[in-house]
Amino acid sequence: MANPAYIAENLEKLRQANPLVHNITNFVVMNFTANILLAAGASPVMAHAENEVEEMAAFAGSLVLNLGTLSDSWVESMIRAGQKCAELGKPVILDPVGAGATTLRTASAKRIIEETSVKIIRGNSSEILSLADDQAKTRGVDAVHGVEQAAEAAASLAEELGTTLVITGAVDLVTDGKRMVRVENGHPLMPRVTGTGCAATA
Repeated sequence: MANPAYIAENLEKLRQANPLVHNITNFVVMNFTANILLAAGASPVMAHAENEVEEMAAFAGSLVLNLGTLSDSWVESMIRAGQKCAELGKPVILDPVGAGATTLRTASAKRIIEETSVKIIRGNSSEILSLADDQAKTRGVDAVHGVEQAAEAAASLAEELGTTLVITGAVDLVTDGKRMVRVENGHPLMPRVTGTGCAATA
């Protein structure tokens, strides 16, 4: 069980630091995600123009890449911002929304992983499985697999990539390939609200 005092202490540290979080995220959740970040104590910026993302990444504390409303130009922006963060040693978090649903989404997620330095990947079970197995499919942006079905593949992929993988669902799973933690934060009503996963990524 999580230690409430430890959580409160780290939340206070976050609020004191007030880090700038650079989001290249989808139109559906921009406002919701910005408000969640503000409530947590961070300072959000939503910037996806290709000719400014490197400059924005340079003074942000972290970068969140979300494939929700994807286009070729946005992928290029994500790659440029991700490479700048890798150069500066800043964390990059990837949400491969809809990976496994279309070739563009799956290929874009894999390209971002290959060409940048992603530290955390957060997705639903089907999205994570699609990154580990080309045959895995997703129904739009919704999972068709259970979290436990993806646990082994997630651990193997995390170890292979040297990253932390988070699968959200009724029970969230977090793994770095060596350790695995289950967090009971889910609720049956959460899938009825769009953007809860995207906000968790940010």
